[in-house]
Amino acid sequence: MTMQQLDTITAQLTAALPGVVEETADFRGERTILVESENLLQTMGVLKNDLQFNFLSDIVADDYLNDYPRFYVSYHLYSIPNKVRLRVRVPVEDPDEGPPTLAPLWHIATWLEMEVFDLFGIRFADNNGLRRLFLPQDWQGYPLRKDYPLGYEEVQFSFNYKEIDAKKPYAKD
Repeated sequence: MTMQQLDTITAQLTAALPGVVEETADFRGERTILVESENLLQTMGVLKNDLQFNFLSDIVADDYLNDYPRFYVSYHLYSIPNKVRLRVRVPVEDPDEGPPTLAPLWHIATWLEMEVFDLFGIRFADNNGLRRLFLPQDWQGYPLRKDYPLGYEEVQFSFNYKEIDAKKPYAKD
């Protein structure tokens, strides 16, 4: 993939949806496009149907604890015919009012959004299937958030074996 291809794709997207692309960033040959949440479904529809980004490979989130907005959701797209990768990022101010679901465009989005919900707590509008995917249903909190409390268990070595072993819960006879 060349930067010229990415420039062409960005120009075509901007022509199809004027004013939707907030900013672009390039890093190591990959293009990231920032769009607002209310424009996401329309942007992704153009990328899939008109620009041949037919594969949604992943949905991930970033937590910037002390910044505003705190969360960003990134969608990783791939155009199989053109062999081009593209990342679309959406800022999320409130995790309870996240971006719209992409399930109408890609069925796999339901599962990828469920993963983001399970680990970050970001809800996707109109995705009624959000539930815990990896963690038990009664789990409290979202472990990939930066404010999630970290657990700690001291590592057992030969010099502290008795001290650590005394703290371990063993089954009672």
